[in-house]
Amino acid sequence: MRVLLSTYGSRGDVEPIMGLAVRLRELGAEVRVCAPPDFAELLAGIGVPMVPVGPSASALTTAARPAASLSERAAALIADQFEAVTKAAEGCDAMVVTGMIPAAAGALSVAEKLGIKAVSVTFQQITLPSPHHAPLAYHGKPFPPEVTGNRALWDLDAQSIEELFGAALNTSRVANGLSPVEGVRDYVIGGLPWLATDPVLDPWLEPSYFDVVQTGAWTMPDERPLPAGLTAFLDDGPPPVYVGFGSMPMRAASDVAQVAIEVVRARGRRIVLGRGWADLALIDDKDDCFVVGEVNQFALFSRTAAVVHHGGAGTTLTATRSGAPQVVVPQATDQPYWAGRVAELGIGVAHDGPVPTTESLSAALGTALAAETGERARAVAGTIRTDGATVAAKLLLDL
Repeated sequence: MRVLLSTYGSRGDVEPIMGLAVRLRELGAEVRVCAPPDFAELLAGIGVPMVPVGPSASALTTAARPAASLSERAAALIADQFEAVTKAAEGCDAMVVTGMIPAAAGALSVAEKLGIKAVSVTFQQITLPSPHHAPLAYHGKPFPPEVTGNRALWDLDAQSIEELFGAALNTSRVANGLSPVEGVRDYVIGGLPWLATDPVLDPWLEPSYFDVVQTGAWTMPDERPLPAGLTAFLDDGPPPVYVGFGSMPMRAASDVAQVAIEVVRARGRRIVLGRGWADLALIDDKDDCFVVGEVNQFALFSRTAAVVHHGGAGTTLTATRSGAPQVVVPQATDQPYWAGRVAELGIGVAHDGPVPTTESLSAALGTALAAETGERARAVAGTIRTDGATVAAKLLLDL
């Protein structure tokens, strides 16, 4: 069986795909991936063939002032999907599609055109209509304040997505011999979407508007040893606090680094600073700080006193699995949701807002470092499943 895994987004959209790719290969499937060019090295590291699609996801995310509107950028992404995914899907029997809505809509359209069975997957349930949570508003398209009911808000969500991406999708579909679709969001969700999240960290609640297959989160065992310099730093003192914001640009990165380092030092702790797409950097040459780039996050987090991060789905899962208490400083999209889940589970703190101050971060870190938070974080860590990618791989092959 030949399977194409298609995504477009940040690392949090790509790493789960890598976990599924590894499990599919173990079950005898031939796998290839269509993803942004940023992740070619990561995929090469596990020996999975990759077809790059679209512009750099990092460049698209960190651009200070995008020259094109969201609709124009979506049109370009969709066109890129038709070109790259059509090439990547040649000879495939099934597709797994995830990532940004316009990109996913384009990839699913290619599957439809080629007659390939496709499964639509999300790594955060807040993109799925539900009576238990409200949708996220798109930038520049806030929901009317007088609308508060979930059903009405989800109707407005469908309308916003249609206005942003409908014309762009249907232009490409018609150009490729497909009929227009009415309702981009529902087209992407499909009849039976898969939710690749952990049922403890992210429980899908019933009753709902439709059925969902929750497979568990897709993780990939990371056997990489930590760099020698980092290991020496960890061995040389008590567990440090990790601070990093992953794929978030953090335009005030230097100020954030300054605040974080000063707050951690005031608590008598050492710090490991994750460089990330924000390019966080040390503020001096004192030996209580260490900056890291790409590392085995699970191995690192397991040796920390606490993890301060942006609340991406993948980072939140990894921190939760590690048993480290968390301070989540959400920046955008689904991150406030994950911050809320961390707080609700009692395994950390949801910071109020995207910009930490000395006072706010100090208070949050104090709670995270409390003994009861650490005990709860370690208890919850033992309940997190690690078989989600295997479950999904078997389901896909059974299709």
